[in-house]
Amino acid sequence: MIEQFKHGSIHEIRLARPPVNALNPELLTALREAVEAAPGDGARAIIVSGGPNVFSGGMDVPHLMGLDATELKAAWHAFFDACIAIAKSPVPVVAAIGGHAPAGGCVLALCCDYRVMARSPDATKPFRIGLNEVQVGLAAPEAIQHLMRRVVGVRRAERLLVAGALVPARRAFAIGLVDQLANMQEVIPTAINWLNGLLALPSAPMLATRALARADIVDALTDPKRINLDSFLEAWNEPDTQTALQALVARLKK
Repeated sequence: MIEQFKHGSIHEIRLARPPVNALNPELLTALREAVEAAPGDGARAIIVSGGPNVFSGGMDVPHLMGLDATELKAAWHAFFDACIAIAKSPVPVVAAIGGHAPAGGCVLALCCDYRVMARSPDATKPFRIGLNEVQVGLAAPEAIQHLMRRVVGVRRAERLLVAGALVPARRAFAIGLVDQLANMQEVIPTAINWLNGLLALPSAPMLATRALARADIVDALTDPKRINLDSFLEAWNEPDTQTALQALVARLKK
């Protein structure tokens, strides 16, 4: 489900569930465990990467649609546990976004310290990123909305979330949703270069400052009231939501 590479003290954790790195419990558990283990294995920083053209297509909706209530809740817990592991990482984490990053893929990226996104080799078909939950019949929990607000601002986040917008990479960079753009083959080197600059700073004060600056992310993701998973799962079973999700599954099968 994942591949791991070492660039010196920078460890890369690559999602490896083709074709689109759809997030199922097995992949999410492997990601969480790898992020949690990396510092103990000598990592001073982490890169979370995905495949070319698609960083992650988000949650594996066809898989989720076949689960019973208990399994479905466990699957979403696995997702939030992976998000929390990234947010709580004691070392910096960069998302190396080599392609599209909708929904859950965007959430994982928002949990990272920094986001480097690829320019599409075809300018007429740009890579896109965003929280498009509304388009598939879901309302993003408040904790996830908080992640968007902290990087693009309150008003812009509202407009993007309500519309369920997926924005092209150039626009994502302009509004601060991603921090840097690079050609696809340069995404990982660009992430490494940014991390090397950070790691050149005095370590203890840098890490202490980072922990304070990112405490709001951890607070949001670990507050059951801001996730409100029971309410989210109730909404999952609403007729409008099920209709939209079934339509999504039908499109994916094509």
